[in-house]
Amino acid sequence: MARIPTTVVTGFLGAGKTTLIRHLLENAGGRRLAVVVNEFGDVGIDGEILRGCGVEGCADEDILELANGCICCTVADDFLPTLQKLIDRPNPPEHILIETSGLALPKPLVKAFTWPEVRTRATVDGVIAMIDADAVAAGRFAHDEAALAKAREADPTLDHDTPLEELFEDQLGCADLVILNKTDLVDAPALARVESELREHLRPGVKIVHAAQGALDPAILLGLGVAAEDDLDSRVSHHDGEDDHDHDDFDSFVVRGGPVGDVDALAAGLTTALVSHDILRLKGVVAVEGKPARLIVQAVGPRIQTYFDRPWREGEARASSLVVIGEKGIDRDAITPMVEAALA
Repeated sequence: MARIPTTVVTGFLGAGKTTLIRHLLENAGGRRLAVVVNEFGDVGIDGEILRGCGVEGCADEDILELANGCICCTVADDFLPTLQKLIDRPNPPEHILIETSGLALPKPLVKAFTWPEVRTRATVDGVIAMIDADAVAAGRFAHDEAALAKAREADPTLDHDTPLEELFEDQLGCADLVILNKTDLVDAPALARVESELREHLRPGVKIVHAAQGALDPAILLGLGVAAEDDLDSRVSHHDGEDDHDHDDFDSFVVRGGPVGDVDALAAGLTTALVSHDILRLKGVVAVEGKPARLIVQAVGPRIQTYFDRPWREGEARASSLVVIGEKGIDRDAITPMVEAALA
């Protein structure tokens, strides 16, 4: 029996992983795909977005969520049983896509495919790292330790170290293909500089491809056939030798509200919250008065993207829900009323 190829899509917060997977679903060409989504926080926003994509042939049961913690920390308890359910189906998927949380280490997940329960039935077709070209060009996730140290010294609110750089480098170091996304937001010199920085952390032979809005031919991304689980030693990680890692350096919380009347006012209010506080990521579903479809909100740094996806279903509560992700100590008490005001 042929093993089911599985593509692991990793990448930092807001890099565009969900957009990429949505594009793959829309361009599957009749191939049966299933998606496993690992959400950070207590609301499965990414799963909701994917389920609302309206792709013919992609049923709700083909989108599975792991919302009980970081996928790399809950492999045995959460991920493996979910994967087994997929491959045990009478009509199993032809390809599985895994969207990790932006805070997940990819190597423990790849290693899970060496376990007896799945080794003969599924294989890691490839690990794809999504990179936000605009964010890296702006130094949001800096590789220069000296520059980062100076920035920390200049910011009196920072009183702790962060593992962001290590997570970023681990995701690059495990990748079989790197997608430099949002290249339409970066000029040529900055793009060349970003590529040069990324290549310092890639294994020999790993390619970088450019994308805007995650729009790439599935033929480029699927069918890599690398069997990554057989090549763990070359995927060096900062966390090699550790039994686990935690995300105690990050907080997430959900802000809920009713329908909003003005999308522009919503964006303006959220922008104020984003620039006033060090929010890493903000995303969710918003109800808009007079609109039959849900508004999807995605924000990384000060940049906000909104679009309508599927119509509200009959009997579905038309409510708004936004998840906020930041580093430990983020001022929840200050941010919550600002987001609630934007949703009012």
